[in-house]
Amino acid sequence: MKIKEVAELSGVSTRTLHHYDKIGLLSPKKATESGYRIYTDQDVSTLQQILFFRALDFPLKKIKEIMSSSNYNQLEALEIQQRLLLDKRKKLNVMLETIEKTIQSEKGDYHMSNEAKFNGFDFSQNPYEQEAREKWGDKKVDEATQNITNSTEKMQDDMNQIYRDLAEIRHLDPSSDQAQAEIKKWYDFLNKHITTYSLQAFQGLGMMYVQDQRFTKNIDQFGKGLAQFMSDAMVEFSKR
Repeated sequence: MKIKEVAELSGVSTRTLHHYDKIGLLSPKKATESGYRIYTDQDVSTLQQILFFRALDFPLKKIKEIMSSSNYNQLEALEIQQRLLLDKRKKLNVMLETIEKTIQSEKGDYHMSNEAKFNGFDFSQNPYEQEAREKWGDKKVDEATQNITNSTEKMQDDMNQIYRDLAEIRHLDPSSDQAQAEIKKWYDFLNKHITTYSLQAFQGLGMMYVQDQRFTKNIDQFGKGLAQFMSDAMVEFSKR
């Protein structure tokens, strides 16, 4: 199949498929005489595997690392994905039950205790913490976690204000003097309140803002496209 046909079949945009090809996550080996990429059945199966990982909130970089490993086994991966999705469904079912009871309680049809209002919520563990530890080491993560935990209300307000200020200028060229001046405030804030970021780490953090949808979603609450703008500005800042 050609890329347009795969896009229509899977619901994934051709732009996304081109991106997967560009980063080496899914690169069809076959091509027509005119140069069009041809997706085989195996390529389609690989795409399915990628989408299962994405449904489990795996970042693209981690997916590529897993699938390019010498000991990667597609069947084993599917079985693991199945277990993880079943676990996710179980947690979602509990939350759906909680929200249904909350709706009935709001209507006056059901009395709900305060304890019952939080069934299904579990913030005792961060499922992405191990990923961060693998990237930057225990000391950095522990330091950053402790500083965030001890953050004051003023610190949170200052952080949100930086986001808002950047959102107001996100239409500018990220390499412009104004954009670079504002992103320096973010660099200084992180180094003062969170942990010590080298320029390389700051650039890597910026790239994660667009590579990892969890970051993108949170940052774009302040303005659509802000994550991309900050990422580009942070990369430019680090290069300078």
